Amino acid sequence: MKERGLSAGALAEHVNDAMADLTGHRGAVTERTVYRWLSGENRSPQDRQWQALEAVSGLPGTDLGFVPRARPRPATPSARLEDPVLGRRSFISVATGAAVAVSTGTATAATRPIVGHSDVDRLRVLLAELWLLDDQNGGGPVLEKRAADLAARTLSLQQHGSASQRVRSRLYAVAASFTAFAMFSAIDARRLGEAQRYLEQSVTLAGLSGDGQVQHQTWRYAAMLAGQRGRYADALAAAEACTGTRAHRTDPLYASLTHSRIALTAASLGDKTRALRALDRAHGAYDRADPAEARPSSVAFYTRGELHGLTGITHYRLGEAEKAEFHAHRCIADLRDDQHRNRAYYLSQAALAQVAQGDVEQAVATATRVIAPTGADAGRVPHLLGSFTSALNQAAPKSAVTRQWNDRTRTA
Repeated sequence: MKERGLSAGALAEHVNDAMADLTGHRGAVTERTVYRWLSGENRSPQDRQWQALEAVSGLPGTDLGFVPRARPRPATPSARLEDPVLGRRSFISVATGAAVAVSTGTATAATRPIVGHSDVDRLRVLLAELWLLDDQNGGGPVLEKRAADLAARTLSLQQHGSASQRVRSRLYAVAASFTAFAMFSAIDARRLGEAQRYLEQSVTLAGLSGDGQVQHQTWRYAAMLAGQRGRYADALAAAEACTGTRAHRTDPLYASLTHSRIALTAASLGDKTRALRALDRAHGAYDRADPAEARPSSVAFYTRGELHGLTGITHYRLGEAEKAEFHAHRCIADLRDDQHRNRAYYLSQAALAQVAQGDVEQAVATATRVIAPTGADAGRVPHLLGSFTSALNQAAPKSAVTRQWNDRTRTA
């Protein structure tokens, strides 16, 4: 029970379901029955209960600590079938790149693998690994597909595994997080049609999970997607939806994320007063946040440096290039060494701010430091560099440094 995250009530329900599959009649095991087994008051369960316990656990009754009754017992389904926990053992191999084996089609409670909290924790490790790769190289089709595959496999465990209600909620949350990651990767690669499809799936899964952190993540990405499509009213509505999540209400870090997203969108709408007010709230909430608090890997990127980066983009959209450059440099100085994509992104933002101030030579020197993430030929960083090239040619079309930059980008 401890290993698989089952309460006494949850185990009782699993046993009752297994009895229904074995005999056609659902059992009447209760929490009290389970407590009697745990205490040793009842060390010889009834035949149907014994068979159901073996089917649910995949272990002989004697290994569970029970004493057989005097008369011989019939062979149980678990003795004739493959180990019911084979699906769980196969699932563990995902971490080393092997395929996930999941029951399909006609699985019953007697043959379904039991899914516990430890399985969910292994999934979350895989999710954290995806975010680390994203920090290093940015999103793209490869990470997008990997996340989508893991989301599908998680949902297969949800559909074909046997789990407590708490574990099922966590499975929905992880599936929503994998789908949201796939959406973020699609946004990063500017595959907006695919991102919209992932958004619809993620909203549904996040709602089923009841997890405020995952719901906050999904609405943040919805705001990003709408912003990339130029639908700023929708982007603002999605950012405001974050305020209704439990994560926003209870964790100042999430509240800071909410306000920084509102600031970006308000700036795009030309609402300077609201944008600056949201920035003040974002910085104030971040000051109240506990950086040591355990949080999902999806918000590990959000450091004070990242807040400065988003602040710089907001000022750039408001036409305040000098402030934008200041905050971009504050961000770059605070980035972790492994955040290659973000460094390239904010260097590009700094270069845009410099060319907006007419400092074209420094702008080109800054843009030259940008190394786009590996394989990122159609993502946010290359798109920003394209915007920089356009701005540079508009600001100083006949400058020698502009000609050199154009030659460099053509060669690249």
